Amino acid sequence: MSLLDLNPPAASIAKPSQFQTLTVVSLVLFALTVLWSFVDARTIDAVPVWMKPLKFALSFAVLFGTIALIESRLSERVRAGWPLRVLGWVMAAAFLSEMAYMMYQAGRAEPSHFNVSTPFHRMMYEVVMAAGAVSLVAATAVIGWVVKRDEAADLSPALREAIWLGFLLTFVLTMIAAGYLSFIGGHHVGVHPDGAPTLPLFGWSGVTGDLRPAHFASLHAMQVLPMVALWLDRGDRVGSVRTVRHAALGYVALTVAVFVQALLGMPLIPLG
Repeated sequence: MSLLDLNPPAASIAKPSQFQTLTVVSLVLFALTVLWSFVDARTIDAVPVWMKPLKFALSFAVLFGTIALIESRLSERVRAGWPLRVLGWVMAAAFLSEMAYMMYQAGRAEPSHFNVSTPFHRMMYEVVMAAGAVSLVAATAVIGWVVKRDEAADLSPALREAIWLGFLLTFVLTMIAAGYLSFIGGHHVGVHPDGAPTLPLFGWSGVTGDLRPAHFASLHAMQVLPMVALWLDRGDRVGSVRTVRHAALGYVALTVAVFVQALLGMPLIPLG
């Protein structure tokens, strides 16, 4: 046997999928923003300028990592099909454009969200970023439908239903929460005075209504419900599709309750 025989043929080396690649790119951007935040100490409204791109890069890594894990359980026909490829390119374009603009604005020490101070900023926020956000969550719902339709996927009935419902609810609930955020042009319902306490790490207001907790819950339905199904499927047990549906209803109720609490001007966790 020659040394060449020890190396697998080029065709047998698995090529990373689009979503695996996007996960890695997100993690690289996260690492870069973390490192640069130690160098650049400027702030916007008392928040470090690199905090927003940092959080978004981490959120994108979770999003694409979740899809990549699910994709690995799909049938070869679906993994190689055009729907996932097209959805991957759409999400990549939205992700890269949003991160590029957020990092550009961070470098200028200017806000990226709710910034309509010039025609350029208005176009970037209300057109480019809005279109990107809608494309990302809409593509998530379509991926959930693709998973539901793939009968050859390595998924239990409960996990298949949890993925479909979780991805669908991420789209529906995010459109409601994020849509209202954009409509009022800010996070807070009521007044959050300068220097008022905020929830550590998240930065959510501790003294007035804050819509970001509801937005956070809406985004992560796509992780929570599949984890519920995995818990139901643990060991030799087989999870119930009905239980997953009940969990989905409970998650909707929780998200709506947090949303209404914010609309009433009440913080998620009072700190003042």
